Amino acid sequence: MTAPLSDRVVLVTGGGRGIGRSHCLTLAAHGAAVVVNDPGVSRDGSGGEAAPAASVVAEIEAAGGRAIAHTGSVSSWSDVADMIAAAVDTFGTLTGVVNNAGILRDAMVTNVSEADWDAVIAVHLKGTFAVTRHACEYWRAQSKAGHQIDAHIVNTTSGAGLWGNVGQCAYGAAKAATANLTVVTALEAQRYGVAVNAISPLAVTRISENFFTTDQANDAALDPARSSPVVAWLQSRQSSWLTGQILRVNGAQLSRIEGFTEAPGRYHAADGNSLQYNEIGQAVSWLYNTAPRGLAGPLPLG
Repeated sequence: MTAPLSDRVVLVTGGGRGIGRSHCLTLAAHGAAVVVNDPGVSRDGSGGEAAPAASVVAEIEAAGGRAIAHTGSVSSWSDVADMIAAAVDTFGTLTGVVNNAGILRDAMVTNVSEADWDAVIAVHLKGTFAVTRHACEYWRAQSKAGHQIDAHIVNTTSGAGLWGNVGQCAYGAAKAATANLTVVTALEAQRYGVAVNAISPLAVTRISENFFTTDQANDAALDPARSSPVVAWLQSRQSSWLTGQILRVNGAQLSRIEGFTEAPGRYHAADGNSLQYNEIGQAVSWLYNTAPRGLAGPLPLG
C-alpha cells in the first residue's frame, strides 16, 4: 500500500530534538521527504551545532526514508529563503511546513530584558512568519504558473498563548500572535490552495520540562510523539478541507480550540445611541454575572 504522505515534501523547523524530532520521524514514516531544520541551539537560543539535525536525518535514512538537514535560523530572512530553496532543489517541490522552532527566556513582566523579549519574539513569531511568508511566496508563484497546489502549514501555539501563564509574557504573546497569524494566513492563502492550521501540544520537552513535576515528567501521555500523528494528518491531502483552526493535543485526547469568542449577552446603551460612562460599571457587572438580579430584573441585554 502506498504511504499516505509519499508525495509530500515537508520542512520542519526545530526538527532536531523533542517534538520537532518526533514530527520529522513520523512524517518520514508515512512517506514524506523531510527537511530537518535545526541550528542546534540551547534551550535559551544560545550556541549552535549541526549534530541534532544531522542525527535525525541519519535516523530517517537508516529507516529507508528521505531527508536533508538545514542548520539555518528561522529568525534570519535569508536562512529561511535558503530552507525553501533547499527543499525544492533537493526534492523538486515543497508541499508543507511545520513551524515548530522555539526557545524560552522566562521572566516576570518587571524583569524581562529587551534582549530576551526580542530573542523570544524573533524565533517564535518572526520565525513562524518568515517561514510562512517564503513558503507562501513559492506556492503563489507555482499557482500563478498554472500548477495545482495542495499545500499545508502547521503552526505551533501553546496553552501559554491561549490562556496565559505566569512568567511567560514574551512566549505567551508570541504564541497568541501565532494563533492569529494562523487565521490570517488561512484567509489569504486558501485562494491558491494552502491550508493553514495550528496545534497546541501538551508534552514534556526541553522547553517545557521545568513546568512538570517528576511524576508528570515520566507520564507516557506527555511524550512529545503524541502530537506528531496529528501533524502528519494535517500535512496530508485528507486534511485539505480544514483551515484556520487550532487543535489541542493532550496525551490521548484531541480537542478543538475555538479561539476568542464573544459571549451571547449584549447590553444596549440606555439612550439607544451611545454608551455613557455612568452606565458602564453596572453593564459590565451584568455581563459578567457579578451583580444581583434585583426586583427590576436584568438590564436590557440582547
